[in-house]
Amino acid sequence: MKILVLLLLQVSLMAQIPFLQGHRGCRGLFPENSLPAFAHALEIGVDVLEMDVCMSADGQVVVSHEPYMNALYASHPSGKAVGKDEEANLNLFHMSYDQIKGFDVGMRGNVLFPDQQKTPAVKPLLSEVLVMAEAFRKKTGRTIYYNIELKSEPAEYGISQPKTVDEFSQKVQQVIASHVDNNFVIIQSFDFNVLAYWHKNYPAVTLSALVSKETPAWTLETLGFVPAIFSPDYRSLEASLVDYCHAKGMRVIPWTVNSTRDMQRMIDMRVDGLISDYPNRFPKPL
Repeated sequence: MKILVLLLLQVSLMAQIPFLQGHRGCRGLFPENSLPAFAHALEIGVDVLEMDVCMSADGQVVVSHEPYMNALYASHPSGKAVGKDEEANLNLFHMSYDQIKGFDVGMRGNVLFPDQQKTPAVKPLLSEVLVMAEAFRKKTGRTIYYNIELKSEPAEYGISQPKTVDEFSQKVQQVIASHVDNNFVIIQSFDFNVLAYWHKNYPAVTLSALVSKETPAWTLETLGFVPAIFSPDYRSLEASLVDYCHAKGMRVIPWTVNSTRDMQRMIDMRVDGLISDYPNRFPKPL
């Protein structure tokens, strides 16, 4: 009976979550995973902020896609661009947050996203993002959701992340619990060990299984339980797979859908949400 109640609550919650998610805030428009990106996403009507988190040497939960300084857009405190050969030595897990926030990740822009505004930005703490967004929620009365990806892979345990997913997960949950109700949080990961830990220890949290080309059937067999969300690369998605997921009780939220044409194609497949670098390209008004 308890499991049934949890499932019903989960389904009810997912029915409320808005359709469009701003990937890394709105990476196509502002520096990814930065406070300016999250703020702009909220201002243009996005109600689900998608982000990634890593860990610093001093145990801080840092919002960053990679556990290192990316040469594509990061600059040293001196202003010098980070070189590709420097990335391995700029491992966030071996840097204090004071060191991390000395690097700029916005002024150079990103050549992969020519529309991205060049503006000063640093990798923020998860707590800072939640405080900013919750202040926006209180000011506007809008409900805000958070889709948080734990950047984790077994080969990196103890190298660019804590030795165990338990420690990593507990740190993230401590930050979340201090600022936001779990009912407004989605935890996603490509590392199914992370999802298994949250499924067992934080059953009220909505879980999303991230995959590239893997099928939903493979995902269910490998994971060992039914997550609330199946989140594939949109290029691997077919209508039959959406139907399969719905029959199994999973929502389908593909990533990263950046053209209006592809967004409409996904909508026609009856997906339950979209993750996009360009929420401003959504075919319907937000």
